Amino acid sequence: MAATSHTSIKSRDGVSSLVGRWPLLGQRRPLVVYLCGIVALDVVAMVLLATVTDVRWPHLLTFAALMACGAVCIEATRRLGMPAGVARDLLSAWWLPVALLLPPVYALFAPIVLQALLQWRVRATVLYRRVFSSAAIGLAGCAASVLFHRVVPDPSALTRGGGSAITLAVGAAVVFALLNTGLIAIAAHTADPEGPWRDVLWDRESVLLDVVELCLGVIVAIACGLNLALLVLTLPPVVLLQRSLLHAQLQAAARTDSKTGLLNAAAWQREADTEIVRARRSGDTLALLIIDIDHFKRVNDNHGHLVGDQVLVSIATTLRGQLREYDVVGRFGGEEFVVLLPGADIHEARQVAERLRRRIGRMTIAADDVMISVTISAGVAVMSLHGDDLIELLAAADLALYRAKELGRDRICVPVVQAPPPPVADASPA
Repeated sequence: MAATSHTSIKSRDGVSSLVGRWPLLGQRRPLVVYLCGIVALDVVAMVLLATVTDVRWPHLLTFAALMACGAVCIEATRRLGMPAGVARDLLSAWWLPVALLLPPVYALFAPIVLQALLQWRVRATVLYRRVFSSAAIGLAGCAASVLFHRVVPDPSALTRGGGSAITLAVGAAVVFALLNTGLIAIAAHTADPEGPWRDVLWDRESVLLDVVELCLGVIVAIACGLNLALLVLTLPPVVLLQRSLLHAQLQAAARTDSKTGLLNAAAWQREADTEIVRARRSGDTLALLIIDIDHFKRVNDNHGHLVGDQVLVSIATTLRGQLREYDVVGRFGGEEFVVLLPGADIHEARQVAERLRRRIGRMTIAADDVMISVTISAGVAVMSLHGDDLIELLAAADLALYRAKELGRDRICVPVVQAPPPPVADASPA
């Protein structure tokens, strides 16, 4: 799931200590209102549905069995760890059967159980995020459950193999995925209004994972409806898929910078070397940018390192939004970013760098009671013109960046290409 970002509030009257104890207070006011509204709606739904739902032992047994399977799935992957940035799992394989087979109130309680276990056994994160995640998943599951039970009054129709019941179960699962993603995407966009919606909605990978979760949830629901003992057969494949998914995410996390989500220096260098070899083989052009945030130390000194981190995240988001999918973007360390532009010549590279400079220069970040802005300087180097390998291109772009700083910052510079010396005339006598 997407997670909301932190905003630093450095107060002069002791409010910062309060924010330290209650991180939610450090978020944007619209985000706080939205999160509290979703949680309140979830609580109201639980109270209302609990008062009109009859407690039955078969329902409690089914709920306990599905939650136990979810707990086993969590424990089986716990040793792999789940660092920040690893957000996808297959726990919907257990939430969806709760929504399809049991009264809607159980769908509201199911995510609370498993999110609490994630918080306790896997990784303790900011509490309000766990609470909001539980509320968003619960409301999405409750809506899917209400819809399914309205059109299929007898959930046992799933176990009879009727095509209409299975189709309606798939439709309810789609509703669950749409609502859950929508609720979390709104929170993520409210936390960072400048970020594009495409960064918080679906991409090809997330759609594929949602389809896998949908299929697993419906299959587990059918098996569970037939006989609770069949959960013993569905559990190992789900655990194996969960471990494979988590392992892939851990590999991806090892390639990215934890603060910005861009490639880290080592991964960027490997990608850049690959692109340079390809450009040499094909004879294509290629450009490299080194981007530095002007006077970044002042931001940290005046507003705190958390605001500095928010500036880094905002710039990384801008870079991803302004560049092409196949451009190679990374964080080079500190306040420096590197961009490789396959197929770009000197003129296109300068245009891209200027567009980034203008876009970042118009960006504002909330800090204390003021809005802060930053500027960038960049050095541009082009393959064959300023160097033939990655080391030469980095050195040339770095010299151009140093020149941009000397000239007053907030500008783009390219290396000065020395003209070749004139040919020496042959002075030998005829």
